Amino acid sequence: MPTQAEKAAQFQALHQRAEAFVVANPWDAGTARILTGLGFPALSTSSAGLAFTLGRRDGTASISRAETLANARSIVDATPLPVAADLENGYGHTPKEAAETIRLAAETAGLVGGSIEDATADPGHPIYDFNHAVERIAAAAAAARALPFPFMLVARAENYLHERPDLDDTIRRLQAFEAAGADVLFAPGITAIDDIRTLCASVNKPVNVLMGIRGAPLLSIQQLGALGVRRISIGSGFSRAALTAFVHAAREVINNGTFTFTADTLYMSELANLFEAPSEASIQRRKPS
Repeated sequence: MPTQAEKAAQFQALHQRAEAFVVANPWDAGTARILTGLGFPALSTSSAGLAFTLGRRDGTASISRAETLANARSIVDATPLPVAADLENGYGHTPKEAAETIRLAAETAGLVGGSIEDATADPGHPIYDFNHAVERIAAAAAAARALPFPFMLVARAENYLHERPDLDDTIRRLQAFEAAGADVLFAPGITAIDDIRTLCASVNKPVNVLMGIRGAPLLSIQQLGALGVRRISIGSGFSRAALTAFVHAAREVINNGTFTFTADTLYMSELANLFEAPSEASIQRRKPS
């Protein structure tokens, strides 16, 4: 199993490639093992996926930092891949709390990356004021730089997820987050092709784009790369796909009394193979050149 420092270097190298890559989003150890077996090069946790697993509504600040880091630790222990995490707003409003979350993410959960967003979790004031948002990213970046390995800090500008589709303000925030020390820049909810292109051209650090938003253009990895995107995440997409299949199957049984959904399920042997630990050879093949 690679060391945390080796996984951190591998994760950093993925961001330095010329082409875009997908960081897949598991929500527990089992889905992390499956995504590893399928060949993804890196993973990042899904806060929504974790909320659904715990039977809670996403977006209500219902998940504690301790629960998030415990879930992340179980994912790290299930895979040899680099693992990052959705750390929401750092589980506190102050720069000090954001910095402490980064430290704990690395030291207790074994993570090699994580995101801090500028959303407050307060419906009445959903986005932090500009200066405060920048101070929080600066503190998180300082905590990341104090670690003995390259921790990839993602700074998220959340305007588009909170009915504030202001591209100019979003770019202004991401540019300030870049200057404050963020390694990756992310504005979830931006879906228009021209907006993605403009955003990527406005910053110098790698840009992450979220795919899987219903109704958004279904761009390919190659198309996103051509726009300047370097990292692609799916967020809750895999979790929603799994739960959608579950709901459809359960509705068929309760409403129709039939079981045709079983025709499309994987055989137990196929699933069992996906849960096997990856071999050292397969780990070596995934490392970026």
